[in-house]
Amino acid sequence: MNNTFSLGGDLTINRLGFGAMRLAGAESGIAVLRRAVELGVNHIDTAAFYGRGTVWANDLIRTALTPYREDLVIATKVGPLPGPDGLPTGRGAADQLRGLVEADLRTLGVDRLDLVYLRANGAPGSESIADRFAVLAELRAQGVIRHLGVSHVDAAQLAEARAIAPVVAVQNLHTPDRSLLEVCEEAGIAYVPYFPLGGGIYPLEGLDDEAARLGVTVAQVQLARLLASSPSVLAIPGTGSVEHLEENMAANSALR
Repeated sequence: MNNTFSLGGDLTINRLGFGAMRLAGAESGIAVLRRAVELGVNHIDTAAFYGRGTVWANDLIRTALTPYREDLVIATKVGPLPGPDGLPTGRGAADQLRGLVEADLRTLGVDRLDLVYLRANGAPGSESIADRFAVLAELRAQGVIRHLGVSHVDAAQLAEARAIAPVVAVQNLHTPDRSLLEVCEEAGIAYVPYFPLGGGIYPLEGLDDEAARLGVTVAQVQLARLLASSPSVLAIPGTGSVEHLEENMAANSALR
């Protein structure tokens, strides 16, 4: 199994990366990030709306990892805005996206963002993303963004975006449906399922026997299966624990 992926044809990243959404308190978050890079992670997925109170993922990433390694790819996403409860349930309009991108540049401490996803609102397929994606395409043309992705989309929205500018990655909720993955495989687009370990939304069932037979964890089996399912799949499990991070990073060898 190939453990790397060529993102956009010019960024080689390890297919087992790290998702920053579940970073816990500041001290443990910094330790997890530094250990992740030590273990070979060079793809970190984040967003400005990952955090609460005084602990925000972008701030932790900048504190823990600057100066950034040359091979480190940081992906972020824009589109949602905080709602009244602080959760990212609001919708950023097209004329607000530049400001959101500039905020990511500032909080991450970079001059250019490696990968920016436009995260669609509502159920996949429920809105046109053309006007908002066009704003990100313009920022890419200006050199502010290196590569573009889309998140929480269906095949029609992906096609809509690709008609405007190249799309190098799709980030959707992990499901058994392979239809969009097959589109990505054919086009050389990375497919990045979020909540690959359930995220508390769904249980990982039917893996206990295999995990026991192999002497590994259920999470390791799930991640290994995910990576083996397609060379286009990137996994971004998140955790606030160094111990769980180390378990997740061992998934590459769980089924060998």
